[in-house]
Amino acid sequence: MSQKPARERLMTVATALFYAEGIHAVGIDRIIAEAGVAKATFYHHFASKDELVRGYLVEEYQRQADALTAVHRAAEGARAALLAIFELLVDNAAHPSFRGCPFTNAAAEYPDPGHPVRRTIADYRRWNRDLFRELLAETGHRDPDGTATMLMAIRDGIVIGGSLDDPAALQPHVRATVTRMIDA
Repeated sequence: MSQKPARERLMTVATALFYAEGIHAVGIDRIIAEAGVAKATFYHHFASKDELVRGYLVEEYQRQADALTAVHRAAEGARAALLAIFELLVDNAAHPSFRGCPFTNAAAEYPDPGHPVRRTIADYRRWNRDLFRELLAETGHRDPDGTATMLMAIRDGIVIGGSLDDPAALQPHVRATVTRMIDA
């Protein structure tokens, strides 16, 4: 059995299962069994499955924010950062284990916008849109708010449908589209 703390084991198992199979398809008993913890231990860390789902999304939010922040820091300027972020999105969509955006997938399973899971998703999306807006503003773009909204739509298209077609063929089109949006 793993020497990782119980909460970490629960999160690791839940993350893998939720992403691979869907949130509602995976029961708490299975997560508990695969994490090798007692039911009481689960409930010590999470009051409900929805709290576990929120924990999963909060960790994913942080992971993605860290990745996009690293791309931003590594790029030479805001324009290059935006292009690099979209290249990363297409590259991720090309990965064999890619099953879409965890936030979009979770939103499909939690349709109530007032639900705590959906509020976590909204927080992530707001952060992502704000990043695009800030980068666009750094480029001197004349409409960073409107264009950030359009970039979110492009992002959503990539993470929803990017793996349905050939991601390698998608890459130059995404780059051209994002370049036009930045340069508009």
